[in-house]
Amino acid sequence: MARLILVTILFLLSLLTVFRAPTSLLWYVSILVTEFCWIFFMLICLLLFSKFGSDKYNLATTIIGIAGIILFLLPLLQAFRISQKLGKDFSAVFKAAPSAEAPFNLLKMLTGINAKKVNYKTITYDPIHQLSLDFYHGVLPGKKPCVVVIHGGSWAGGDSRQLPELNSELAKSGYHVASINYRLAPGHIYPSTTEDVQGALRFLRSNAATFSIDTNNFILLGRSAGGQIALSAGYLLNDPGIKGVICFYGPSDMVWGYQNPTSPLVLDSRKIMEDYLGGTLSQQDAKYINSSATETVTADTPPTLLIYGENDPLVSPRHGTRLSIKLKEQHIKFFELYLPWATHGFDYTLNGPGGQLSTWTVKRFLEATLNGNN
Repeated sequence: MARLILVTILFLLSLLTVFRAPTSLLWYVSILVTEFCWIFFMLICLLLFSKFGSDKYNLATTIIGIAGIILFLLPLLQAFRISQKLGKDFSAVFKAAPSAEAPFNLLKMLTGINAKKVNYKTITYDPIHQLSLDFYHGVLPGKKPCVVVIHGGSWAGGDSRQLPELNSELAKSGYHVASINYRLAPGHIYPSTTEDVQGALRFLRSNAATFSIDTNNFILLGRSAGGQIALSAGYLLNDPGIKGVICFYGPSDMVWGYQNPTSPLVLDSRKIMEDYLGGTLSQQDAKYINSSATETVTADTPPTLLIYGENDPLVSPRHGTRLSIKLKEQHIKFFELYLPWATHGFDYTLNGPGGQLSTWTVKRFLEATLNGNN
């Protein structure tokens, strides 16, 4: 009976590979289940082949266990399928050169290999508002482009140390990385975030000689709320030095997002948006519209990389779909990496299927947009 109970629990967890987490606690669990699915696969296999417990429930245990095994394998099978055509699909949009690095490597996922981290230096870029950034100096010599990373946290939390692994990975690829802090809601409302991004760019330009920054080549990269900020700043600042925007699971249509809120068991998304934009949609309709990337796309919008997971219970992947339509209408080059199994924050680890595919795509996007291939 104990073996049946354990196998059933694992089967129930495996459902998170195909269904969105219904509560905030299960959302955290879903990150582990989908990006470390091979561990859960091994656990359920061990239980099926173990001999403890009564034979009375063997058939039920086996049936439930096999179903769980299939579901835990889904992220891997889907990642392999995507990886086989990802290079071709990306090159069709950005004419990028072929990459020797595979988008998804099973050995890397199993061994958990993490390259050495690059040290960063914390610098105050806005003394008036006491805002700082963490600067990761690219390992290659000479003037290099700079990726400005904008953290998530529902516009009211988080900081520049959030998910730092990608910062080191990009710095080792030769790019400078500036992970910034910004003024948080509800004490500060939109467009303070866009102003803070502009202030960080101004600071980096004024200190370009010190940091060896190529001031003509900036990329904005944001996650979740930071994705909205990156899109808004990239589309509204009219800064020719911003060569591209990367959005990880960020809301692109604030009006639609308010009209289609997240389940309150996961997140009170309307309250969060009201705190950020200074009121309800009816009270601040102009801010909801102006902060929506879908409403601010123009013919001069920089190339955009959108990364979304279908199983995201916090920010619907439809935000990516809605923005893709507007980008296509304006003939803006964009690429959408859509991960069927992934949830919000899937890039918590760069070694998981979602982490590997997204990191590979980010690197290719940087190569394509910063090397004059557009």
